[in-house]
Amino acid sequence: MTTSLGRLDGLDRLDALDRRPVLTGDGALKTPYRPRIVGVGTATSPTVYTQQEVLDAFAITDARIGSVFRNSAIDRRHLTLPEPDTDGVRRPEPQGDLLDKHKAMAVGMGAEALRACLKRAGAELSDLRHLCCVSSTGFLTPGLSALMIRELGIDRHCGRSDIVGMGCNAGLNALNVVAGWSAAHPGELAVVLCAEACSAAYAMDSSMRTAVVNSLFGDGAGAIALLSGPGDEVSGATEGPAVLKFASCIIPDAIDAMRYDWDRELDRFSFYLDPQIPYVVGAHAEIVVDRLLAGTGLRRSDIGHWLVHSGGKKVIDAVSVNLRLTRHDLRHTTGVLRDYGNVSSGSFLFSYERLLDEQVTTPGDYGVLMTMGPGSTLETALVQW
Repeated sequence: MTTSLGRLDGLDRLDALDRRPVLTGDGALKTPYRPRIVGVGTATSPTVYTQQEVLDAFAITDARIGSVFRNSAIDRRHLTLPEPDTDGVRRPEPQGDLLDKHKAMAVGMGAEALRACLKRAGAELSDLRHLCCVSSTGFLTPGLSALMIRELGIDRHCGRSDIVGMGCNAGLNALNVVAGWSAAHPGELAVVLCAEACSAAYAMDSSMRTAVVNSLFGDGAGAIALLSGPGDEVSGATEGPAVLKFASCIIPDAIDAMRYDWDRELDRFSFYLDPQIPYVVGAHAEIVVDRLLAGTGLRRSDIGHWLVHSGGKKVIDAVSVNLRLTRHDLRHTTGVLRDYGNVSSGSFLFSYERLLDEQVTTPGDYGVLMTMGPGSTLETALVQW
C-alpha cells in the first residue's frame, strides 16, 4: 500500500536510487524505511467492578471519598482485589504478594493482548523478531519480556527490551524506540506490549491521597505491532498508519507531581497524584503538539484523529480546552476511561483499537497519539494512514 505524504514531503526525503539514509533539512537522520502499525490487541483481568462496588468492597462510607469515585467519569473497571477473610474484610496485601500478583497478571494479560495483536496483524508468534515490554506496576528481573518468551514459546533468539517505571506515558516512549528498531530491520515484525496490573499497586487506607488513585486505575494490557518496508510500502499492511514523527515535553518543575514511591507509613509502594497535575499537563499540551507539527506544514485542524491517554476526567478536560478539541475528537479517550478507567501505559492502545473498529479512517488521514505521566511528561506521535 502506497501513501502520499502531501505536505509532509519535506519530513522524510528518501534517496530512491541507492536506498541509503539521508539527512533532512533539520539535520535529522532518516532511513528509507518507514514503520507502519499493522496490528493492535488488548486484554484485561476477568473481574469487573463498578465504582460503587469498589466502595462497598472496602466498606468506604466517607462522603468525600465517595464523591471522588462517583465524579470520576468512570462506570466500571477491571480489578483483582484481595479476597475477603472469614469476617468479610478485605485486608491489605504485603508487598511481596503484590509483586507476585503483578507477575502473574502481567504475563496472563500480556499473553492475551499479544496474541490478539498478532492475529489482527495476520502474523504468528514465530514471526516475532523483537518484543518490547512496558510496565510500571511492579518490578521483575528477569524482565517481563523474558517471561513472555518462556510462557508463549517465542523463539529464544527474539530481540527484547523492557521499559520499567516510566509510568502512563511509557507506551509512546517504547513506540518511539521500537519504531527506530523497525526502520533498521525492514520486513521484521516488532511488538510493543504494555501490561499494567494496577491491582498490584492498590493501597488500602482512608486518606484522600489514596482515594484519588484508587478511584482511577484499572487492570489492562495493550500490544501494538510494527513493520517497515521500502518507502511507504509494507506487504499486508492494509489498515494501520505509518509512524512519521515523535515529540516530547518534560516539566521539571513538576517532577514530583506524579510519582510511585515507597510509603513508609504503609510499608509499601504507593502512587501519588498532585491535585494540580491536570492543569499543569493541560497547559503544556499546546507546546508539545506545536513541536510535533513543526516543519510538517500541518495545522491542528488537519489532524483527523486524536488518541489521548485516558488519564482522568480533569486531565482530559484540560487537554481538550488547551487544544480546543471537541467531544467527538476525544470520544475514544473518554469511552475507554468510562469502561476501563486509567489502564496506565496501555490506555492509548485501547483507544486506537476502538478507532480501528469504527472503520472511519481513510488513506491520507493524519492522527496524533498523546500520553502523559510522571516526570511530569507528555509524549506525542504523528501518524498517517
